[in-house]
Amino acid sequence: MISKVAHEVGAKVFMDNTWGIRTFQPFRHGVDVSIQSLTKYVGGHSDILLGAITVASEEDWAWLRHGVLDLGQYASPDDCWLALRGARTLAVRLDRQGESALTIARWLADQPEIQRVLHPALPSCPGHEFWMRDYSGSCGLFGVVFAPQYDYQAVAAMVDALRLFGIGASWGGYESLALPSSFTISRTEGSGNFGGEMLRFQIGLEHTEDLITDLKAGLGVLRSHSSTIRDASILANP
Repeated sequence: MISKVAHEVGAKVFMDNTWGIRTFQPFRHGVDVSIQSLTKYVGGHSDILLGAITVASEEDWAWLRHGVLDLGQYASPDDCWLALRGARTLAVRLDRQGESALTIARWLADQPEIQRVLHPALPSCPGHEFWMRDYSGSCGLFGVVFAPQYDYQAVAAMVDALRLFGIGASWGGYESLALPSSFTISRTEGSGNFGGEMLRFQIGLEHTEDLITDLKAGLGVLRSHSSTIRDASILANP
């Protein structure tokens, strides 16, 4: 629908398809320009900064090519070589990380500390029907919303306790990451939208059972930290 309306008034449709690599076909949906962060899944090893712009027509390729030449924007040979290296294992990594992320998302959805899991492959996630309609799979990136009784300090303590999850703003690499929402959006605007503190997970190539064991320990720290704060509040206000 967006593509149809845009084309009726002569506008081009640009789309960041990094999350939907391989699972969403932008040109089949009328997108004119597909933007891809190659830093993430294509690179796959968290060691490059690179991106790609892909177009569907010769006409669009002409203005894109002229624009690149005029601006003098080029990628280094070393970064391109590393992206080609990552592309060789892209399919197997995407399969593994997508399956692992969905397994972990389903497990988290059953935990009492979690109010909601924001993974589009789950029927409970907003927009699930559109994911079913347009996508053939999912990647390793999703978010969770904690129950209201767990504040930012409790979530931060949980993240600090995780042994297999690093803290990082990027994603799509081989290692698992956990990032509190306050790192990427303001707490006043973001955390309240779903009624609780939020945490974004990137699931890497580690063994799924090991990651779940790590998360179990992290949730234990979350509970104990919340209990400590509650006990301290009772002592301060008898």
